[in-house]
Amino acid sequence: MNIHVVRSGDTLWQIARRYGSDINQIALANGLEDEDVLVVGQALVVPNPETEYVIQPGDALWEIAQRYNVPLNELAAYNNIVNPSLIFVGDMLVMPYRIHTVSSGETLWIIANQYQTTVSELVQSNAISNPSLIQPGQKIRVPMAAKPFTEVNAYATDVDESGRGDVLDVGRHLTYLMPFTYTFREDGTITTLNEQPVLEAAYATNTTPILVMTNFVNQDFDSDLMATLLRNPDIQETFINNLLNIMRQKGYVGVNFDFEYVYPEDRENYNNFLRRVVNRLRPEGLLTTTALAPKDSGEQTGLLYEAHDYPAHGEIVDFVVLMTYEWGWAGGEPWAIAPIDEVREVLDYAVQVIPRNKILMGIPLYGRDWDIPWEQGTFAETVSLDEALDLANRYGANIQYHTQHQSPYFQYTDETGQRHEVWFEDARSMRAKYKTIKDYGLRGASYWALGIPLKQNWLVLQNEFRIRKI
Repeated sequence: MNIHVVRSGDTLWQIARRYGSDINQIALANGLEDEDVLVVGQALVVPNPETEYVIQPGDALWEIAQRYNVPLNELAAYNNIVNPSLIFVGDMLVMPYRIHTVSSGETLWIIANQYQTTVSELVQSNAISNPSLIQPGQKIRVPMAAKPFTEVNAYATDVDESGRGDVLDVGRHLTYLMPFTYTFREDGTITTLNEQPVLEAAYATNTTPILVMTNFVNQDFDSDLMATLLRNPDIQETFINNLLNIMRQKGYVGVNFDFEYVYPEDRENYNNFLRRVVNRLRPEGLLTTTALAPKDSGEQTGLLYEAHDYPAHGEIVDFVVLMTYEWGWAGGEPWAIAPIDEVREVLDYAVQVIPRNKILMGIPLYGRDWDIPWEQGTFAETVSLDEALDLANRYGANIQYHTQHQSPYFQYTDETGQRHEVWFEDARSMRAKYKTIKDYGLRGASYWALGIPLKQNWLVLQNEFRIRKI
């Protein structure tokens, strides 16, 4: 897979020809509604036609398997497809190997060098008894270069039928799904959530569901509600019993505590609460996880940060989600949502006090559109990649790429004369984030949130990793 940045005068036909690809494959991979509309500075994912295939209308998995000389079960397994009839237009399949037809005079050594593999791998993949005896016309399987396995989580804010479609669409790329959100009352009872549609989709795609519990009440995080829970062992006991009942009833295999704006004086109370939960859940084989504010030191001040004790969480829970996004928040000045230089500062601290194999790095799937010059009290609009590209095209803006923040952005003026600045995510910014996960040796990634389409992301993810299913 390649990433091409559109230049002035580019056409999709020229881009396809340059990479030996197909116009329809590129259009489907990037969700292009009009193949003639490209924006200068736009990033395009270009599939490799020898090893990657983007599903087109009318395709069946068995037909694609035949076309690439790959057994159906191997193609499905390599791509985490549970149900071969459950495939989606625009999704990309990666082949587990390519087929090489032996020419006269070729040896396994020559073929191995051509594809940057080894003779032993070719021998093993093809069950060759005598490496010196291969014949012209013989079909040789050439395995793809090994990719690291990673774990991937996604929060889902839409838990109805719309969310069900989102999970079915991308579930094969996920290890965990976290429907958002349950919360609780002052007496330790828990609110209801009608998330059955997304749970069914998780089961259908072999995705592990984790219950999300927050102190989010009336569209805000409630510090006093947290204090009531964390300062009363009896309420905690009621809460944990109710939590376990819901988890058993609905088939959750873990819980994610996204407790935010906890009073600093409740820091150790929060740690002790987590120990109590783990002591109840772990004997039943259930996971305990937390979401942590992005801190770059243990001394970072502020209500969002102080009660989130990185070393304690790293010791107590099974894994953490670092919320490494929202630098460019809706009520703040225009900025990249997750500038990679800032993300790396958080990770520099986190990996000192939390085991790397317990860290999921938070990744946003959204962008924002701010009015500029920015004024205090104004709020940006959330935009998807497609919406950002539509704005750039409509108002004739060229897309820039900030190399320090590793994020695309542009400015435009609307019909009223109002100036805007847009920051968003694309294939390049996602690739930079996955490189960071590799560089730091992390457990994986966690998206906020499904429901905001970023088609390019799933192709880049497949290019960088294989997804671990549990």
